[in-house]
Amino acid sequence: MRVWYNWIMKNSKQIEKHIKGVANHRRIDILLLIAKSRGLTVEDISKNLDCNFKTISGHTLKLVQAGLVDKNYSGRAISHSLSPYGKIFVRFIENFRKL
Repeated sequence: MRVWYNWIMKNSKQIEKHIKGVANHRRIDILLLIAKSRGLTVEDISKNLDCNFKTISGHTLKLVQAGLVDKNYSGRAISHSLSPYGKIFVRFIENFRKL
């Protein structure tokens, strides 16, 4: 499934949606992990972060709904990758960490 992103300037509600999506320490960890290892399943993410599968599943769903993560279907397997907006947020987080 290919998603096309609208690169028109975002309004405040759209920005709020993205910020709420990343406004949790576990979701930040998930974004950073997906940035390092593209194509992770929920099980991969939960093992890497040593966290409950259901918890990770809920957080990845919120990241998808916020437009920061894309789901990629291959048969029954679902892997996750960063959306273009997710990549922007990862760069922001990495730069913000350095301050």
